[in-house]
Amino acid sequence: MADINITPFVDVMLVLMIIFMVAAPMLTVGVPIEMPETAATALPTEKEPPLALTITADGQISIQETPVPDADLIPKLRAVAAERENDKVYLRADASVPYERVAQVMGALNMAGFNSIGLVTDTDGPAFGATAVDANGG
Repeated sequence: MADINITPFVDVMLVLMIIFMVAAPMLTVGVPIEMPETAATALPTEKEPPLALTITADGQISIQETPVPDADLIPKLRAVAAERENDKVYLRADASVPYERVAQVMGALNMAGFNSIGLVTDTDGPAFGATAVDANGG
């Protein structure tokens, strides 16, 4: 047979693509937290590595993987904002963190100049009666 069968190649590439899509978000930030689950879909990725702010179960705030005291949060965020091209930041919070703490950190992000805040959650949470097509706007 002189023809190349491309079907097995496509199958392998699709499996590898799915593996990388699942593994890539886990490689972004290494602060361990238990994120809440929602039915929301993932945001598209940017060309610049995302800035991640994490709130652990005990309320400690970290920029990327570096813990930051509350008093130094806004000055450090302003310094980071001056070096970045966009104002997008991903906020990761443990599911046990009170909403008040998350709202306070979001206010600090806004005061530091970050106006595009994405809340990071795990998938497979409650859909509240919506289907996958409804959640994607279709």
